[in-house]
Amino acid sequence: MTVVSSKEFAINEDKYFDLAMNEQVFVQRDNIFFMVKNMEPDQIFEPDEDFYRSIPIEDVRDKIVGYMRKKITK
Repeated sequence: MTVVSSKEFAINEDKYFDLAMNEQVFVQRDNIFFMVKNMEPDQIFEPDEDFYRSIPIEDVRDKIVGYMRKKITK
């Protein structure tokens, strides 16, 4: 498994696309990770409704912290 920054990936994307043929490659930008995956053309699909309902991890964290603060102050 290889993890690279989005800047490093942009500079050497051919290298990482080739590497993805044999191992998992993840691109990190801030706290978000994207997986580069080797797929056949018939395996590529459009994002589904779950994708559009997803929220960033920071939003999840903020909601959990807010919930816990309300519970503690009661």
